Amino acid sequence: MKFPLIKWLILSIASILIAEIFKRTIHFDDLLYNSLSERLTSKQIENFIGFQKKWQWIGYVAIPVILLIKTILIATILYIGLFFSDRDLKFSGLWNIVIKAEFIFLLVPVFKIIWFYFFQTSYSLKEIQNFYPLSALNMVRYEELELWFIYPFQILNLFELAYIINLGYQIGQLTNTNTDKGIKIVGYSYVHILLLWVVTIMFFTRNYS
Repeated sequence: MKFPLIKWLILSIASILIAEIFKRTIHFDDLLYNSLSERLTSKQIENFIGFQKKWQWIGYVAIPVILLIKTILIATILYIGLFFSDRDLKFSGLWNIVIKAEFIFLLVPVFKIIWFYFFQTSYSLKEIQNFYPLSALNMVRYEELELWFIYPFQILNLFELAYIINLGYQIGQLTNTNTDKGIKIVGYSYVHILLLWVVTIMFFTRNYS
């Protein structure tokens, strides 16, 4: 498939399907009910869940929109990085490889489904929210971390590493160089922006949570 729009559509559909399977696997409504039961009455919780179900289509629409924005932004960042490396590539080619690399992150909810279905069968909504497979967060107790440290510990994961390596490999192929050269380009473009994003999230979490 050479057409990035088709890949984006497949990625979006797969993301929605896996997200729905995940919600059903963990019995999301029951977890939400238990989580809210300490603060709201049964009637209020039922109204809240009903309202959420009524408007859940917005979440389904948001997934492809978010993926579109994310992949275009990352492709733009890589395009700028390649520009300063004296490499002239079409934006569509970069967007294509970014979308292909994005399929790696579909493994995250798949790993979550496997983990909570087969291994950790007793869990709370908070544990679900703070679980990120193959990440640094799973090497420490998230309860002992400051809230603003949780996100960077989640970002330090093997899926993100595989994503960076995959982008580097594809850029190496696209520029007729090698993976090392591609990873360097990803390093001083995408990785720098990712670090800036993490610092920004930490700042807002610390000051406004």
